[in-house]
Amino acid sequence: MKSIFRRLIIIFTFIFLAFNCKAGKVFDFSLTCEQAYHEIINLKLNAGRQLINQAKLQNPDNLVPEFLESYIDFYILFFNEDPAEYKIRKVHFDNYLDDLSDGPEASPFYNYARSIVYLQKACVQIKFGERFSAGLNFRKAFGLIKENKKNFPSFTPNNMIYGPALVAAGVIPDGYKLLASIFGIKGSVKDGINIMQSFVNSNDPWARLFFNEACFYYCYIVFYIQNKPDEAFQFIVQKKLDLVNNHLLAYMAANLALNNKENEYAKNIILQRNPSPEYLNTPIWDFEMGYIKMRHLETAEAANYFESYLTRFKGKFYVKDACEKLSWCYYLQGDLSGAEHARQQLLNTGSTDTDADKQASKDAESGVFPNLLLLKARVLSDGGYNNEALGVLAGKSANDFVRIEDRLEFVYRLARIYDDLNNYDEAIKDYNYTINLGQDRPEYYAARSALQLGIIYEKQGKKDLAIKCYQKCIDMEDHEYKDSLDQKAKAGIARCKGQ
Repeated sequence: MKSIFRRLIIIFTFIFLAFNCKAGKVFDFSLTCEQAYHEIINLKLNAGRQLINQAKLQNPDNLVPEFLESYIDFYILFFNEDPAEYKIRKVHFDNYLDDLSDGPEASPFYNYARSIVYLQKACVQIKFGERFSAGLNFRKAFGLIKENKKNFPSFTPNNMIYGPALVAAGVIPDGYKLLASIFGIKGSVKDGINIMQSFVNSNDPWARLFFNEACFYYCYIVFYIQNKPDEAFQFIVQKKLDLVNNHLLAYMAANLALNNKENEYAKNIILQRNPSPEYLNTPIWDFEMGYIKMRHLETAEAANYFESYLTRFKGKFYVKDACEKLSWCYYLQGDLSGAEHARQQLLNTGSTDTDADKQASKDAESGVFPNLLLLKARVLSDGGYNNEALGVLAGKSANDFVRIEDRLEFVYRLARIYDDLNNYDEAIKDYNYTINLGQDRPEYYAARSALQLGIIYEKQGKKDLAIKCYQKCIDMEDHEYKDSLDQKAKAGIARCKGQ
């Protein structure tokens, strides 16, 4: 009887081990997996999927294909925000994490791959309003990458995640200090940027494999955190980033160009990218082209692009912003009926998760359309057409405007135009006027003026003055775009202090 009992114990032990062992599972970034990854980073997701299936046939125990499938779900959901797709794909991230947990813990990819999936899951959750869950997953991701960096210090891909994490934690606005504790990371802009610079310039085989993805993060950090847009674009040129066949990099470069008032450059990037239908089909290009056309007062074409975007896009981020810009296009054409219709559409759709959407909603709720002259000057200035914008404002003064917010905007617009034309004496004078008149008002003009003054003084090497201006920006309360302006000001202080 005891012998039978012992045999049963042995049998059940073998059954348990058979179901719970990790035997045979590996992380093998094979040549086929490398090819799949490159296709996915180019946003040729179907081609990537085919190669993933091929890699699975080559080695059913290889977990890297599971890791790469997460990228496909991430890009589809992040760019298109389709709730129907999210309902289907959201569970995939948990499945990938479960499968990756069966991998060998002795591999640096064990924690690295799971960290990436947690990050992707968190970013998607933010898009779909699941902020608390996103925060928890960010914490898991950064915890895993910290552990992986400790256990595998020579595994360079760690730095592609750890560097941006340090930067992000270093510039979190005061209103989001809790996030720093959630991340579990003491931020350092300087250290994070140095880590990223080392990675993108490394000849390490892993750094070369993940180069394009790392460049995507690095260029945004250089542009927004270091406030060195020229350096970001020089990097794109010097590293010969493929803006034609890599749609992820094309989006990054066009988006940065738009935010640097380089309208023509952004347009050329979008129009010259590879038109093959193999790439991810996303309405984001319509959104970008709508901005490009509007900023050169090609309002009829711009309206068509915004209409197309609003018809095709199923998400909520920047929907109110797009509706406002569509309303502006009709307003600039003198079509008040069309402008009002777009404004009503704005009030009944989208969300207020982004600063741009919040501002669009606030503007629409006011029931007041912007001053036509100032609006023309604004869109031209935002596109980098500064001489044309200056011509629109020629012969006018602040006293020509009745509303105080219009007087504020007039002087602020002049300051921004002079700033872009490197006429810093006039820009400084008008920025100071804007701050004195508007620092206690809800419009963003005074806070942005303080930020721009800080940038000018920083360029001139007057770091003490720059810090004072950045701090003034932070100290202003209850104004539009506060979180994003505070973040930029905090990054400026960190740069000036060498942190």
